[in-house]
Amino acid sequence: MELAKMTVEAYIDQLGSNAPAPGGGSASALCGAQGAALVTMVAELTVGKAKYAEFEELCRRAIEEGSKLRQDLVAAIDKDTQAFNLVSAAFKLPKETEEEKAARRQAIADATLTATQVPFETLSLAKAALGVCALLVSKSNPNAASDLGVAALNLLSCAKGAWLNILINLGGVKDEEKAAYFRTQGEQLVAECEALAGRIYTEVAASL
Repeated sequence: MELAKMTVEAYIDQLGSNAPAPGGGSASALCGAQGAALVTMVAELTVGKAKYAEFEELCRRAIEEGSKLRQDLVAAIDKDTQAFNLVSAAFKLPKETEEEKAARRQAIADATLTATQVPFETLSLAKAALGVCALLVSKSNPNAASDLGVAALNLLSCAKGAWLNILINLGGVKDEEKAAYFRTQGEQLVAECEALAGRIYTEVAASL
């Protein structure tokens, strides 16, 4: 069963079991999906209200962009577990002959690359969602301002959790160019997420 199709209770039970997956990567994506959903919620609570008419166009754009990001982050919940399963399966391949050993090494390398790419994509989605969230600060229904702050916190957890999942796999990425790209771009994305989330949280807290 797809993780995203589970009830909240069933998912939490699975997460808390001795099964190695879902783990931190899927949990990070879920944080991101919650953050993006809160962003669209705030925008939805703003549109159509005369006293917030000046924010109408901005909020409608936030709903469109945030909804797509939410869908992608929900999909990432399962993608991360699927990537972990690929790595696990690769390590279980036979290694009796030289041909089997070579095939196993290649399978592990390919699976590890996927297991690094997936959280990198999640990190990128978190950064994009934080950008949408930042646009709504002081330009949306003030009664839902705290929800924007919570959105930022969830998205930051998503970003930093995804980064940890990149780091734990990075040593197994054999393509040095791709490994360097994941590290440099990942570090930059995390720093940008921290700055955005910090600003959003500070401004929201000051407004309450």
